[in-house]
Amino acid sequence: MADKFELRCYAYLDRCQPQYAAFVGTVTQGDLLIEGMADLYIEVAPGNEVFRLVDTAVKATRSKPGAQIVEREFGMLEVHSFDQAEVIEAGRIVLDRLGLKIEDRKKPEIASVQVITRVDPYQVQLLNRFRRGAMLVAGETLFILEVQPAAYINLAANEAEKYANIKIIHITSVGRFGRMWLSGTEAEILAAKQAALQALESVEGR
Repeated sequence: MADKFELRCYAYLDRCQPQYAAFVGTVTQGDLLIEGMADLYIEVAPGNEVFRLVDTAVKATRSKPGAQIVEREFGMLEVHSFDQAEVIEAGRIVLDRLGLKIEDRKKPEIASVQVITRVDPYQVQLLNRFRRGAMLVAGETLFILEVQPAAYINLAANEAEKYANIKIIHITSVGRFGRMWLSGTEAEILAAKQAALQALESVEGR
């Protein structure tokens, strides 16, 4: 069975930060994530397996499902709970169902890192048309990060908010690449960048 499934992402968030949880609430179609909850994202191939995995996880634990999404190639699921042990157990059950271990996950690959200082007012207006989070303001510093597999961007965003006073402008965590836009002062953005990259680089996998 280990050869049948591919574990593209296994991203555990121990404690969801206020802005991150609020942003997820604007895009989720399932149970709402709340600040302070533990959160788990799993991305697998083939994608249709996520339906069985979500069913298995929520029947066996008190974790709540926030997402089950199937793309052309991959499937992604998310479960959360205020009880970290329940989320960890849900992850263990999913991995057991797949016949895989955490170490079988893909390591995140950083595709693009950009820091843009003193964002121009015209570019601000263009970006704000596509955001679902906070409003980008002219003159702020903008941090853009792109990573694959896509779901790892959630870990990066949450860790960035833990360690820096930034604003979450937008996060996209479905598809081939995950992307996020964060803004703030230049100093805070550099701190957020360091935290996000360190979180991704610390993920062990293949």
